[in-house]
Amino acid sequence: MFETTRRRAMQALGIGGAATVAGCSTKAPTAAETEAQRQQVEQTSTPTVGQVAADPTDVPEPTDRSQPTTHEVTLSVEEVTAEIEPGVTFDYMTFDGQVPGPMIRVRQGDTVDLTVESPSGNALPHNVDLHAVYGTGGGAAATTVAPGEENAMRFRAEYPGAFIYHCAVPNLDMHISAGMFGMILVEPEGGLPEVDRELYFGQHEVYTDGEAGQEGKHSFDMNAMKNENPTYVLLNGEKYAWAAANRGPIEVQQGERVRVFMVDGGPNLSSNFHPIGNVWSRAYRDGGLPENGDFEAYADKNIQTMKVPPGSCMIGEMETPVPERIKLVDHALSRVARRGMLAEVDVLGDEREEVFDPDAHDTSHEGPQYA
Repeated sequence: MFETTRRRAMQALGIGGAATVAGCSTKAPTAAETEAQRQQVEQTSTPTVGQVAADPTDVPEPTDRSQPTTHEVTLSVEEVTAEIEPGVTFDYMTFDGQVPGPMIRVRQGDTVDLTVESPSGNALPHNVDLHAVYGTGGGAAATTVAPGEENAMRFRAEYPGAFIYHCAVPNLDMHISAGMFGMILVEPEGGLPEVDRELYFGQHEVYTDGEAGQEGKHSFDMNAMKNENPTYVLLNGEKYAWAAANRGPIEVQQGERVRVFMVDGGPNLSSNFHPIGNVWSRAYRDGGLPENGDFEAYADKNIQTMKVPPGSCMIGEMETPVPERIKLVDHALSRVARRGMLAEVDVLGDEREEVFDPDAHDTSHEGPQYA
């Protein structure tokens, strides 16, 4: 009886069966099915919330164990309406009401009992594909849920690194663009090197039927997504979410080593992730981590800009020798100036003029002067 109800719920949304929903079929949704899903979202009343931007400081504690353990993790699918920027609203799809979804942190060899639940008020089926999982669809087939359902699976984290998780139903690009992605970090057995501060960010692009800044309710624009022409490119789900102009800046203390975890949900654009006024003193491309514990040999050093493909991650560390405002950007800079892609980190402390002197103006020497 339960499976019959489930199947009818899927078919009512124009979806043939569980295998197709889980992304296990090569048949793409038809234009009519895609439009039916978009309209279903538009016609379903979703709760309005004040914030979808995940707090970058909300990072799970590092693992500190010599033996594996079992984690019980629940991801709740929440379809909500929120502001992309003041006066501009949009229907998001999220894990736990935030973008990116909660960071899951485990150790290599740990077992995860994962439950995905979907409240009955949701419009569409959802699931989760974790790139840290050996298994069909990264677990997508096993976790598919219709509104009002929950589903569960168990997996063991076999390999270390920072990996994306994301919704993987048909029209997965729409679901990811609307916010359904996050990071699972699998630490090596020996853990990560100690740092003073950790931050967590997620980049994605949003495709709407309005211009950036145009007030009112924006609907999802499938053609804009097909043409890879986004209205917004966002860090943590809102325009300038954690910049001084919005909820930021984030504050750290001078001398702290800051580790940044970043996941690029896409669904289409690579990020060119750069800390203006700083560098990635140690960087781990695509979230890769060494199994032998030799982080110094494994990491890239003093990298100005990290290429992060959609569906991938990066881990970067920054040193903070001087007080400054660090701007975290995609260095495709029109995305910053015109599409909302920016976070800011303020380093608080005392000037060190031997490293950086913002007030130096010695013009006594001869030769050309440069602005």
